[in-house]
Amino acid sequence: MELLRGALGVGGDQALEVATAHAMLRRISAGEAGAALRIYRPEARVVAFGRRDSLLPGFPDAVAAARDAGFTPVLRAPGGRAVAYTENSLVVDHAGPDPGRLAGLEERFVGYAELWSEVLAQHGIDAQVGAVPGEYCPGAHSVNARGQVKLVGTAQRMVRGAWLFSAVAILDDADVLRPLLTEVYRALDLPFDDDSVGSIADEAPGRSLDGFEDSVIAAYDQRCGLDPAALPEELLTRAKALAEDHRVIA
Repeated sequence: MELLRGALGVGGDQALEVATAHAMLRRISAGEAGAALRIYRPEARVVAFGRRDSLLPGFPDAVAAARDAGFTPVLRAPGGRAVAYTENSLVVDHAGPDPGRLAGLEERFVGYAELWSEVLAQHGIDAQVGAVPGEYCPGAHSVNARGQVKLVGTAQRMVRGAWLFSAVAILDDADVLRPLLTEVYRALDLPFDDDSVGSIADEAPGRSLDGFEDSVIAAYDQRCGLDPAALPEELLTRAKALAEDHRVIA
């Protein structure tokens, strides 16, 4: 499976970053490519809203809160509610072919949550799978520390013939995310408790974030077999065509 590593660095366009995951899904669905894993640290602070968020009356106020805090709002490719992350986060998009409609949905949620919890445990974190009370983008397959703070959120999207599994790990900056998410979720009128926001740096002080990223890649390599590759030009071209679907216009 191809490993695509690193942010795009194309003017810091975060809509293009999330559109790349969408483009991966589309290429596989069309039979143009096989499974791929993309892993990167964003080059800007981002609030990635779900499509359902955009339908809520408070969405314009949530977008304004994100921008006022210096975060770029985008519409994410997979499902779920709003998530926020900074340059000290790790985004992992894994796309693959689907032999049958909705095949493997639950198995992926369970299997990759276990992968993330195992990686966190390697770094001395009491990692558990499951939602914590009041977490952002709540889900049964979030990965938390001590049953108290969310560290990794996961989400999926499926189309005919392909699936996308995305994860966001908060490496650091929980103190920045808590007030921002409080304002965003207040505007959306959705439940949220800022005590649920954690980071890997808080749970394992002094650990190398670069080392953690290497551990994630090693875990996926052991499970899937990875071949490092450059971002295909045709993937970037498709992502550019999809970027406007993920951009939030003021």
